[in-house]
Amino acid sequence: MYDLPYYKEQNEETLKEFIQQYPFAFLTGCDSSNKPVATQVPIFMEERNGVKFLSGHIMRNTDHHKAFVHNENVLAVFTGHHAYVSGTWYSNPHQASTWNYMSVHARGVIRFLEEDALEAILRKTSLHFESNNTQSPTVYDNLPKDYLQKMMKAIVAFEIEVKEMENVFKLSQNRDAKSYDNIQKHLHEQGEDGKVIAEEMKKRTKDVFPDERK
Repeated sequence: MYDLPYYKEQNEETLKEFIQQYPFAFLTGCDSSNKPVATQVPIFMEERNGVKFLSGHIMRNTDHHKAFVHNENVLAVFTGHHAYVSGTWYSNPHQASTWNYMSVHARGVIRFLEEDALEAILRKTSLHFESNNTQSPTVYDNLPKDYLQKMMKAIVAFEIEVKEMENVFKLSQNRDAKSYDNIQKHLHEQGEDGKVIAEEMKKRTKDVFPDERK
């Protein structure tokens, strides 16, 4: 991760909103042979008594499940939209091109939960992605009981106590004002990723150039 101050998002609410908006995270760790393992799962964050917790579920007896049982230290990576930034868009084009993106890294300790917690997580997950439509046949409470009994034997709920959270919001904050504006213009002409990144840059313009955009 880029450990550069001008690429850091300082507003904690913005980071919480980012995790909520992009919950499908990479969950990584190491097994007993120090081999890295990873899986991608929806993960939700909540705060209790000032401590952040991540929760979700994974399939039992997979390489990552076994690794997390062996080594409780894990990393969850939340990523959002990203876009290529051509060096030709800079005021001085004789520079390397780059990539703009946003990412939040949460390190912590994982523990596996009992079945009642699994029910709660499955209910929360299914309702969230079904837009809280309680009538949807795919939400937890509307699934057939025999189906649930089989499915829940194959998965396990987890909770991660977050020990450290870092972020990088690399949005051309190190460029001059002319380049910054030109990058936004070109990104707006790209697809969805480019437009989202351009809007994120636009929101930060006054903070990046406080003396020029009064």
